[in-house]
Amino acid sequence: MENKELNYEGYMDDMIARARVAQAVARHYDQERVDELCEAVSFAAINDEFRKTAAQMLVDEAHMGRFEDKFAKIRSKAMGVYRDMKGEKSVGIIETNVEKNLVTYIKPMGVVGAILPVTNGEATPIVKSLWALKSRNAIIFSPGRAGKNTAMYVVNYIRKVLKRFDAPEDLVQCIEPDYVGREAAGFMMKKCDFIVATGGSGLVRSAYSSGTPTIGVGAGNATTYIDSTADLADAARKIRISQTFDYSTSCSSENNAVVDETVYDAFLDACRAEGAVVIHNGTPEKERLLKTLWPEWPENHKISRSVTARNISVFLKSAGIEAPENATFAIVEEEDGLGEGYPFTGEKLSPILTVVKAKNFEDGLDKIEKILEYSGSGHSCGIHTKDDKKIDIIAERMNVARVLVNQPQALGNAGAFFNGLPITMSLGCATWGGNSTCRNVTWRDITNTTTVSRPVEEIVPKEEELYSEKIRNTKF
Repeated sequence: MENKELNYEGYMDDMIARARVAQAVARHYDQERVDELCEAVSFAAINDEFRKTAAQMLVDEAHMGRFEDKFAKIRSKAMGVYRDMKGEKSVGIIETNVEKNLVTYIKPMGVVGAILPVTNGEATPIVKSLWALKSRNAIIFSPGRAGKNTAMYVVNYIRKVLKRFDAPEDLVQCIEPDYVGREAAGFMMKKCDFIVATGGSGLVRSAYSSGTPTIGVGAGNATTYIDSTADLADAARKIRISQTFDYSTSCSSENNAVVDETVYDAFLDACRAEGAVVIHNGTPEKERLLKTLWPEWPENHKISRSVTARNISVFLKSAGIEAPENATFAIVEEEDGLGEGYPFTGEKLSPILTVVKAKNFEDGLDKIEKILEYSGSGHSCGIHTKDDKKIDIIAERMNVARVLVNQPQALGNAGAFFNGLPITMSLGCATWGGNSTCRNVTWRDITNTTTVSRPVEEIVPKEEELYSEKIRNTKF
């Protein structure tokens, strides 16, 4: 069917109308009913056959990522998000302040539009459906073209769960494959009540400019510091885990490691022990790898989709670089510079780690700042160290929403069972990354609240009680 024959606006009007009918039912659910639906969807999502089908569908359809990791990711996200929301109150009164005589009620927003990233298109619909059900909203998904069939499969599976539990199926909808694209997504963003935008920077910008309230995420370019006190074998192992998990589809995968020069060579050796292939600075191999990743460089920074999120052997073979069969990821040395003119210091969406040598901790922080200013401001950074003072310093100085200590960032930034961050698929990057939140986005971010204020005894403070003597004696 030709695109010009499709009535995108009418199609979206129908989806929105059905979502509003369904949400009008859900908004009257009590807490027990809400929690039952969330539990059912979460448990259904960890079914092995469902996970196998969804994971393989996205690998086959998008030609990105690794089946085994997607299979595991669906389980960890479905369980983790439900664990975090289980027992949380999302209906009625959620807070009472006796002293100020305030009572706060939680409310749904209505119809939420969700932009889906193809990189995590197998798990994101599950996570955000759980958000919508917990908050008593309806949700409409707009997938990317490369993951549209997988998204439809996952959403239809969730709809079957809702039907089995006598809930309106239209609480969860997905734009059908024939209609997937910017046209339908544009109308969805204009007509829904709120947008959760996870995806490419272009779509996120479109969401923010749609006129509809939006929560979006910024670009990733996770960078970690390898301190002189670090357990190098542990750091290398965790970076290898990040690099190879789903072939670095995550925006949290370490793209750069800034390494103290006193342990630089030892760190490279530790990475080699984890299967890393080291590409040295100034070599023809590095130049060929650059042109493989960014074939139109230096005209633009567009990453080649033909090699994105693939096994490292695909990258190296495409660049004419020989590598052993047990290669797990590649390390590229960058000694020439950082930022705009040095694309290896940006996000690569591939199992390739750029390493930069630092003279000392202060020099390392300077270099991390330059990298994040180029790409990834607000998102995250990490540090491998045994020195708590350095953790405090990096946390105070870096304009990022998260600092992970001695952890694999790809698995940890979005919350994990091994840390205390909320488990999510959407990472706020604060105003540094052009976002309205710095939190790991959860179901609470798609709720409204109403606060009832009752009278209290009027107590007007005296000046000497409210202001210090120094300020009261200052002449203005």
